[in-house]
Amino acid sequence: MFGMTRLTPAMPLAQLAKKHFGLVSTLLCAVFAGLLTPYAMAMGAKPPALKHEAQNQAQGDIESMLVKSLLEVRENRLDQALKDIDALLRIYPTFKLGHLIRGDLLLARAHPLSTIGNAAGASQLQMSDLREEARARLQRHLEQLPANRVPRYLVQLQPEQRHAVVVDTEKSRLYLFENDNGTPRYVADYYISSGKAGAEKIKEGDQKTPLGVYFVTSSLLKSQISDFYGNGAFPISYPNEWDRQHGKNGHGIWLHGVPSNTYSRPPRASSGCVVLSNPDLDKLGKNLQVGLTPVVISDRVEWVDTKELATLRSDLDSRIESWRKDWESIDSNKYLRHYSRNFKAPGQDYSSWDSQKRSVNAGKSWIKVKLSDISIFGYPGNENLMVVTFTQDYSSNNLKNQMRKRQYWKLENHEWRIIYEGVA
Repeated sequence: MFGMTRLTPAMPLAQLAKKHFGLVSTLLCAVFAGLLTPYAMAMGAKPPALKHEAQNQAQGDIESMLVKSLLEVRENRLDQALKDIDALLRIYPTFKLGHLIRGDLLLARAHPLSTIGNAAGASQLQMSDLREEARARLQRHLEQLPANRVPRYLVQLQPEQRHAVVVDTEKSRLYLFENDNGTPRYVADYYISSGKAGAEKIKEGDQKTPLGVYFVTSSLLKSQISDFYGNGAFPISYPNEWDRQHGKNGHGIWLHGVPSNTYSRPPRASSGCVVLSNPDLDKLGKNLQVGLTPVVISDRVEWVDTKELATLRSDLDSRIESWRKDWESIDSNKYLRHYSRNFKAPGQDYSSWDSQKRSVNAGKSWIKVKLSDISIFGYPGNENLMVVTFTQDYSSNNLKNQMRKRQYWKLENHEWRIIYEGVA
């Protein structure tokens, strides 16, 4: 509906796997082929250069260094690859994947490799975890971020929201965007670990990461938590209003770091939290605002053209303004037409809401409503659901108040209607 486009590899992995690599470069081939292809390729022509962003990134970027080393393996420059891996490990001595690749480079001098992680007696579970981490990290460098596209969820940021976070659990990636006068602009992205049992948390203890629109609720310093959580933690607002309406429960979903003796964890390794390396958490944490920063978690991020997103934003802003004006009109029929028959509020359904609003309006001679600091976020997994949050200044002939309010708007029969409303 909104022109959604998913990331696509710059070169399909299956096509890459068919290229003829030398035996000494079989490690790289296996990783690029999804870590599934056995090392059984004969000497042959060198494949064309791959497009990736690593060449343009800072020297200290761990993934840039990792990819640089593997590209040198492809080019049969094993000694230089080993030097670069050693340099990486001097900076990040607890990076287990780096140690694994270093071991494979040493083994490659003696005989061809049959898979990544050839060390005798190595734990197959640990090797599988590291292969998955290699796949997730390198996949990012085989893909290009869509030009002039942003995650479809970032419809409108309020002025005080300096940044927004979008998590893709399938790709083990967290994207950071800045608020450029209401338009999201890409800043950086980071490798992450998520729930052992996958995504879409339903209940306490299911070891899944929730999918939805959340907000950072607090900041926990390293001194306030155990070493298991690393350099800090940022709890988020799971379960949100929509989760509770659908019977989801649980608690303690955080963005956090890793133990001091660990650089990173496998892609599926948490009990539901989103986990970053400590250096990445430190970078990210500088941009998080308690009570403001949205954290949108999806199992597959969908990207849309910025112009299409602007059109959607304009449409929703118009609908919200129409709701506000109809509320001021004291015409109950006009006001209530904005609400879905499936509407829910804390302790209320549509019928009770209808009765209450008609009764309240009967006692009003005038109403004034001012809305400010409006944010709008699309809900992952439901392209027809929007989370709208704003500050509401209400005054009438017998009441005056201000509150932070949250509504969920759903597209029903080509009309946006409010399906939930409550205090944010």
